[in-house]
Amino acid sequence: MKKPSLKIYYENNLKILKSIPSNSIDLIYVDPPFNTGKTRSHSIMKNTQSDTGNRVGFQGKKYSTSFTEKLSYEDNIESYLDFLRSRIEESKRILKKKGSFFIHLDYREIHYAKVLCDEIFGRDSFINEIIWSYDYGARSRKKWSTKHENILWYAIDPSNYTFRYDDIDRIPYMAPNLVGPDKAKKGKTPTDSWWHTIVSTNGKEKTGYPTQKPLGIINRIIKVHSNPGDLVLDFFAGSGTTGMSAIMNERNAILIDNNPESIKVMKKRFKNYNFTVENSVISK
Repeated sequence: MKKPSLKIYYENNLKILKSIPSNSIDLIYVDPPFNTGKTRSHSIMKNTQSDTGNRVGFQGKKYSTSFTEKLSYEDNIESYLDFLRSRIEESKRILKKKGSFFIHLDYREIHYAKVLCDEIFGRDSFINEIIWSYDYGARSRKKWSTKHENILWYAIDPSNYTFRYDDIDRIPYMAPNLVGPDKAKKGKTPTDSWWHTIVSTNGKEKTGYPTQKPLGIINRIIKVHSNPGDLVLDFFAGSGTTGMSAIMNERNAILIDNNPESIKVMKKRFKNYNFTVENSVISK
């Protein structure tokens, strides 16, 4: 099999979507802005070992902390559903007959997006709502703390779509003593509720992009809902996790984003891979 190809567009995603041929994409995963009405930002922290540092780490060593840069974007879009509608309509057009569409949002817009996607794809094309739950961060003292996000899955043909059951990653049984040693060793397939930590604040996976999603979540979608050599599209590419997962799993990918900070992060993330940046004012 040829090495996977990765093409990055620095452009308005609707413009690129309209240029993609019909029935040409095998899988679409998108993580649109959540429409929080706020500026979302994240500072990249760097720790340097120092005898006068203000942080204590492994083996009692001291470290000084500095913030190297701040990444941000405005998460506030007027007429949010109209903004999504045109892009989802194009998604349906360009997907192949066995293709799937995944949209990742949170509680603010997911219910409205479900109604919108039902209208565009048809209610019969709705296969699953996946709940990604995590247990990290501050706790609210005024309500149940919000620690989950939602992913809707639609198939162009609900009777014939790509689902590689044997490639589903296994997870441990919660009560392994109840299933016997062989089953306990093999583990079980996940349900539509996925427990997975967020991207570690100091792990190798961290890029510093404020909305970066865990590779483990995207890997599960790409490995099961596409085949090696297939073409995967993410038109809200952000930190490029979809592209990284595609490369790791021998899929081809198209990534689109019009945030220059996103392009900057992706170029750094993919520096050891072959990729092209199209329509970009930022040199490779």
